[in-house]
Amino acid sequence: MSFFSDVESELLQKHLSRRALLGGVAAGSVLVSPLGETVSSARAEDAPPEITVAHARQASIPIIVPDFGGGLGSQISNVIIADLSSTGLFQVMGGELSPNAEPDFQSLRQRGAHVSVSATVSEGESVRVEVRLWDVIAEQQLEGRAYTASQMNWRRVAHIIADELYKRLLGEEGYFDTRIAYIARSGPRRLQQTRLAIMDQDGANVHMLTSGSWLTLEPRFSPSGERIAFLSYANNRPRVYVYDLKTGQQSILGAFEGISFAPRFSPDGQQIILSVTTRDGGSNLYIIDLDTQRRRRVTSLPGVIDTSPCFSPDGQNIVFNSDRDGSPQLYIMPVSGGDAKRISYGAGHYGSPVWSPRGDEIAFTRLGQEGFSLGLMAPDGMGERTLTQGFTVESPSFSPNGRALAFCRQNAASSGGVGFTSSIEVIDVAGFNEHLIPTATGASDPAWSPLRR
Repeated sequence: MSFFSDVESELLQKHLSRRALLGGVAAGSVLVSPLGETVSSARAEDAPPEITVAHARQASIPIIVPDFGGGLGSQISNVIIADLSSTGLFQVMGGELSPNAEPDFQSLRQRGAHVSVSATVSEGESVRVEVRLWDVIAEQQLEGRAYTASQMNWRRVAHIIADELYKRLLGEEGYFDTRIAYIARSGPRRLQQTRLAIMDQDGANVHMLTSGSWLTLEPRFSPSGERIAFLSYANNRPRVYVYDLKTGQQSILGAFEGISFAPRFSPDGQQIILSVTTRDGGSNLYIIDLDTQRRRRVTSLPGVIDTSPCFSPDGQNIVFNSDRDGSPQLYIMPVSGGDAKRISYGAGHYGSPVWSPRGDEIAFTRLGQEGFSLGLMAPDGMGERTLTQGFTVESPSFSPNGRALAFCRQNAASSGGVGFTSSIEVIDVAGFNEHLIPTATGASDPAWSPLRR
């Protein structure tokens, strides 16, 4: 028995940035400016965070995020509340805005708050949100910024504000102003229509990128967030394509004799590593230069299935799945070539490895006697631990700060495939706060984008 993702088994068997337009507000851009006249000296870049993530996991941070004044203001504050609450690291409380320049610190302390937010929202041709973060205990302002954007970008403004609050309080980058590419699934299990789709990390702003005419799987974001590599069965020939989010154009990657699949961008975005089937029933790993289209074979063992490659964050090594020792296991080898070192030795079959952006851990799926599990281990194979289990849990993808993992969870269907569901969930790398990302259709194969800039 061999174990790979559903995609690999099947194959082998047969819009804009934060810094884009700092000179003005255009569609898609968000202008950020400090409220320097009233910001205290306790700035995020000058002072340590108020609390660590480890501490927040043990005792969530009590923070008040009031209604920002009704209408669009209420919508913005609701998104911020949802973002912070989704992490499991904040105890978010609502309330009303203080009519005074400074909040009533005594009443906030009586509610148990440690920090509080105040804001003003101005609407016109554009929306301007002025936000201040207050230390309730010390009775001083920690941060103050103004955000200006087009009306259509109010959700991005809310996500960016949530990112700034997260960073100021926890000392690491947030991940709310990001997107997730995924496969939207509709129809019965064995006759599903699959479409490449993209949404905000909270499930909003869904866009279908392909028509569903052909089976589509395995999306992967480029480091810039501007391109997506994916597998398509277009014209009944499975191959890797690259989709340009700016132009909407897609192009075939490489002209291989065998089936190409399991793509992954290099950290600099200049190369893609993928797996290509061979005539002897195996598959090799290749690296393709996106500018020159030159390709280099990385592995070449006869009859061996090497697949699911992923670069280390420094681009020096790759982790991949191989059955070279008789069963699917995880291996690491230098990008330049050389010997591959096995790192998985637990009971069961390992697959779908992906390197954390922090470089300290590798996520994977494992099939054992108790079914599927999603886990983490160090790059040397030490410290293996399970985060969650289920009938099927697969396709892990890290948030850009390495704090959370998106993955696909599928349930067991009854006879005839009735009752089958496929959804995307998120879990903290510490193994807590597992929650569903709502989607209108079935969903699988999540790929988390980098933080938008």
